[in-house]
Amino acid sequence: METCMFTTAEDLAHFDTWVHAHPYGTLWQSVEWKRYQEALGRETRIYALKEGKQILASALVVIDRTSFGLSTWDSPRGPVWGLGIRDWELGKLVETIILDAKKDHCFCLYLSPPAALQATSYKLQASSRHEQPSATRIIDLTVSGEDILKQMKPKGRYNISVAEKHGIHVGRSEDISAFMRLLKKTGQRDNFSIHSARYYEAFLKDLPGSFLLLAFSSQTPTPVPSPGGGGVPRRGGVGDTTPVAGLLGVIWGSKAYYYYGASDYEHRALMAPYALQWAAMRHCKAAGCTSYDLLGIAPPAVAEASPSAEATGDKLASRPDAPPDHPWRGVSGFKEKFGGQVVTYPPEQQVILRPMANRLLKIKRKLLG
Repeated sequence: METCMFTTAEDLAHFDTWVHAHPYGTLWQSVEWKRYQEALGRETRIYALKEGKQILASALVVIDRTSFGLSTWDSPRGPVWGLGIRDWELGKLVETIILDAKKDHCFCLYLSPPAALQATSYKLQASSRHEQPSATRIIDLTVSGEDILKQMKPKGRYNISVAEKHGIHVGRSEDISAFMRLLKKTGQRDNFSIHSARYYEAFLKDLPGSFLLLAFSSQTPTPVPSPGGGGVPRRGGVGDTTPVAGLLGVIWGSKAYYYYGASDYEHRALMAPYALQWAAMRHCKAAGCTSYDLLGIAPPAVAEASPSAEATGDKLASRPDAPPDHPWRGVSGFKEKFGGQVVTYPPEQQVILRPMANRLLKIKRKLLG
């Protein structure tokens, strides 16, 4: 048994097969995510615990360089490990990553695996970040379009019909500038910061499976496909004007993820975001996806499902409901209207390797707001 880094084309192909075949392999632990992060200028590493040619566990790590030669290391939804792996074996992989991180002047390593990590001689503690949500809603796309609608809350179905009555139509687009204009308005309205245009451009250009949908309102609307219909048209319909809402998503294997949404508050009565989500579900279903992840809600008081229980044998304990100021609280009500199954994960964990540098960074971020 050995730990190693995957660097060659052959290694990456082996890793890609492992992650895609794993029941809880995810976009964030994939070759596609590695290439997207590298397009953003970030270094990535793929660690593996192997026995012969068999992969027992793996972890994709994204390295973010900061001031004074320091760095943070992040393994989103990682590590991933197989059924029957022992705690000390998984700990061996994690400690290899920690030792390399220390050599790289890393002041904090973040881990957000599908099940809680226990085995490491280094202290793991809860992270204050919310990069990877500890709860989400996942829509089953294996059923018919009519059944997807039926499992939604009545208000969700009603708002979709309102959008249809207002002539909202949705089309595929490559116009990231239009999405950015909507996103800036949304960020100002809801008081959250957004990335640079380059970030979203890279998402659409360099992340395989990504897609942009824009919602339009016009005097001559294009009919919205009926429930159970196929994907959305490649372009908007006749009479398109300025888009009133947009959605960035990504398809990875049979899984689809809603990633970013934006809308113009002046047109809120048109219910365009509901039309976008319904169009995205149909688009992903037509592409062969079996699930649509709404990607992040405030964690409920009781865990309804754990994606890792079958693989690890763990039982996820009940947890207190999220506080009113939880960053995912605002979008939870919107996403709840689309139904789906609530899936929970352990909160993100961190290993602080340079306490002083970590404290100074927190002070800096607080001062900068």
